[in-house]
Amino acid sequence: MKVQLPVHKNEQRTGTVTDLTYEGNGVVKVDHYPIFIPNALPGEAIEYVVTKVTKNFAWGRVLAWQSKSPDRVDLADQRYLQTGIAPLGHLAYPAQLRFKQKLIQDLLQKAHLDLAVSPTMGMAKPYQYRNKAQVPVKLVKGQLQTGFYRRGSHQLVPIEDFYIQDPVIDQTILVVRDALRKFKLTPYDEKTGKGIIRTVMVRRGYYSHEVMVVLITKTQHLPYAKELTATIKKQVPELKSLVQNINSKPTNKLLGDENRLLWGQATIEDRLLGIDFKISPLSFYQVNPQQTERLYQTAIDQAGLDGRQTVIDAYCGIGTISLAVAKHAKQVYGVEIVPAAIEDAKQNAALNGITNAKFVVGKAEEQMAKWQKAGLKPDVLIVDPPRKGLAESLITAAGQMAPKKIIYVSCNPATLVRDLQRFVEQGYHVTKPIQPVDQFPQTTHVESVTVLERTQND
Repeated sequence: MKVQLPVHKNEQRTGTVTDLTYEGNGVVKVDHYPIFIPNALPGEAIEYVVTKVTKNFAWGRVLAWQSKSPDRVDLADQRYLQTGIAPLGHLAYPAQLRFKQKLIQDLLQKAHLDLAVSPTMGMAKPYQYRNKAQVPVKLVKGQLQTGFYRRGSHQLVPIEDFYIQDPVIDQTILVVRDALRKFKLTPYDEKTGKGIIRTVMVRRGYYSHEVMVVLITKTQHLPYAKELTATIKKQVPELKSLVQNINSKPTNKLLGDENRLLWGQATIEDRLLGIDFKISPLSFYQVNPQQTERLYQTAIDQAGLDGRQTVIDAYCGIGTISLAVAKHAKQVYGVEIVPAAIEDAKQNAALNGITNAKFVVGKAEEQMAKWQKAGLKPDVLIVDPPRKGLAESLITAAGQMAPKKIIYVSCNPATLVRDLQRFVEQGYHVTKPIQPVDQFPQTTHVESVTVLERTQND
């Protein structure tokens, strides 16, 4: 039996936007059937056309506004919305912060968790904050271009000012783009497998101002390497590192495993919470240094450290949280699955003369079980997992280790809420309001810090 849907493709309608999805799309409902409409905000009365219909929901496009939200701001360049650079760029910043708080509140409510969520910690200047860019290189109408993919596609939209990136990074990308054009280097074509340049990556230290440029190539051979190097060096005064990264596999993975230093040093340096970090092309280093300092400081403050505690930092990366915590703890143990990251963490500890931090390579959940068997008794466990959240085995091992406090730094509210329910089963409860931190202004992402404590001391 065919289900009768309340709307059909290409139909034009009017409606009022009632909500905003976690992806930043407006929601209009027809007989409880949701239609997702980009660039539409709650409270707006709109005329729209239905562009795609499925069994459970439809997509639409705004044709005209009958009334606009007081929270709407005019975005100078619509490409920021079209490419997903700034999917919330049309929403006033105070409203973005409320949206992020509400994202967490709504998920907690759905899970029947009655927990408080503090207002989102925002930025004074919520743009030009990113210290790293990864931009694809493509042939557009016969010319080599850098830019960003249109949402949900592999169609490159040429962009010169990325709005959320450090302006020096934007300028550096243009220098590299023009140099690639000058020496007629061809962009890699996914369809044919031909071409040389895949992506340009640029990092810039927030405090150090050191610049690293990484040319990610499909081929081992980089034609005109010397001439390219001389051109980029001359036009980027803060350049400290120019690297060729070879990624010859037909893959979505951005970086390959092989780096070749074309000029300068293999790493750049920057500071975070007063600690110096060496950053290589492959290093995972937070992209918003100002907000990262606030995020990590919040985590450290909430851990209540006084120099006597043993702390485990699961998913330690290059040691950013571990080394900041080491100043306030007796001993810190960090674990991370990426060997290069652990090498970086050890070097960063040595660079700062920190001797009370020990780093091991391994899956966080497996290493936690090993430490638990070896009788390690942490006072505090800090977890900062990827978007997929924590493995159930890690939560079980944590329950058996029984640290007094768990500090959960999350980048995905959905997996945070799921994991909090599992921690409750292990005898933990949330003792303070969850603190959202806006690491990625103009986008729908939100980080947060949650404090869990044992219900009873076993």
